[in-house]
Amino acid sequence: MVRTQHVNPSSTIEDYLMEIFNMHQDGRTVIAARLTEKMGVAAPTVWNTVHRMVRDGLVETNESKEIFLTDAGLKFAESIKRRHLLAERLLVDILGLDWADAHEEAHLIEHTISPKVEARIAEVLGHPMTCPHGNPMPGLDPSLRPRTLTLDAIAGQGGEWVIDGINEPAEDDRELMVFYQRHGLTPGARLRIIEVAGYNSTITVEVEGSPATLGMRAAENLRVVVEQPAAVR
Repeated sequence: MVRTQHVNPSSTIEDYLMEIFNMHQDGRTVIAARLTEKMGVAAPTVWNTVHRMVRDGLVETNESKEIFLTDAGLKFAESIKRRHLLAERLLVDILGLDWADAHEEAHLIEHTISPKVEARIAEVLGHPMTCPHGNPMPGLDPSLRPRTLTLDAIAGQGGEWVIDGINEPAEDDRELMVFYQRHGLTPGARLRIIEVAGYNSTITVEVEGSPATLGMRAAENLRVVVEQPAAVR
């Protein structure tokens, strides 16, 4: 029997819900193998957790063993995601924590934020639309977001571009985040493409007068604005 009315997800379940949410947002099919890799636990542990989530009405699976959020699961997933992004904003904008460290540190406090505290943080921060890394708050109207492409996709066009943000999966790689921060490759910065070197798969850009050379992984996870939303055009 599915139970949804009195479910109060544990921090572990919230972590699973957020990862499933992130994968769906990125257009990736959610299967146990991907969760196993992401959560860093054994496959039987993942399936036991997924079965509990099915029991509690948070996710559903199909014949191909793909995993989907239910309406109740989506509500909880958006809640923990919002708390995580607000925690990042609080750490960077108010406490002055390094931009590259915010994602990891937010994981340590996101589960302790109550709805009342969440609302107060959002108010103090002026109801931000994105996290410090440029990723949108859950529920944000897509029409308010610019159209973006990753740097590797537009590199051949050359020219100057405004950075929109960093793709979510890259935030788990602290060394990559430190690289972005050190070279000023953060949301709102302008970069100019200097050289695309196909022979060694690198892209050299200039940011605030300083050059930076990106490998393909760094370029694939850096979004740039290709069209502003209608509201600001």
